[in-house]
Amino acid sequence: MHFQVRAITLDLDDTLWPFAPIGARVERVLHDWLLQHCPRTAEQFPIEAMRALREAVYVERPDLSHDFSQLRMLSLIRAMELSGDDPAHADAAFETFYAERNRVEFYPDSLAALERLAARVPLAAISNGNADLARIGVHHHFAFQLGAREHGTPKPAASIFHAACTQLAIAPGEVLHVGDDIEMDVVGAHRAGLRSCWINREGHTWPHELIRPDLEFTTLAALADWLDAAHQPDTAAA
Repeated sequence: MHFQVRAITLDLDDTLWPFAPIGARVERVLHDWLLQHCPRTAEQFPIEAMRALREAVYVERPDLSHDFSQLRMLSLIRAMELSGDDPAHADAAFETFYAERNRVEFYPDSLAALERLAARVPLAAISNGNADLARIGVHHHFAFQLGAREHGTPKPAASIFHAACTQLAIAPGEVLHVGDDIEMDVVGAHRAGLRSCWINREGHTWPHELIRPDLEFTTLAALADWLDAAHQPDTAAA
């Protein structure tokens, strides 16, 4: 299938890099920091207990469901207060977490594919997570990054897709959204009027009958191949 694509919006976690290794690693690194600087907090809230506290804070603050960074900070402050440590340490603890959160390992095809895609059309990142493309070192491939925290509403809300299209100054129907998540990325983009591409690295079966992605690939490199082919001049009439 070929159609006009004037810009691409990209999900980040589990599209450009796997998130599971990051999620496991940041908890260990944060706990090690707490052991050194806030030992009472580390003792009262080892990794499992800290995770449970964080989930409780999430339930308490549904108004911050779009802001993982603020929820993480509130969880750290709560843990330190309950443990008798100085909550002033929360800023340094968060920075330790956030530096590790942005230490990503790209899928093998991602970096080369990003460069190829950016050479064809403008790229913008749309993410519910709190990755920082500047810290990661790939911001130069993107026109901008739009997070749920900055926008105020997460995917799959149509408004975050429309905000990206407005910033790109391109109509939704000419923007292709690319991501791994069936509901957040593909269904969300479809309902917002964008084209959609499902990056299905694990070979999952599509679950919906009435909504389907416009494109489906197992790698980002395959999308770059498709976009290259779509930009080749039509020589059929030559």
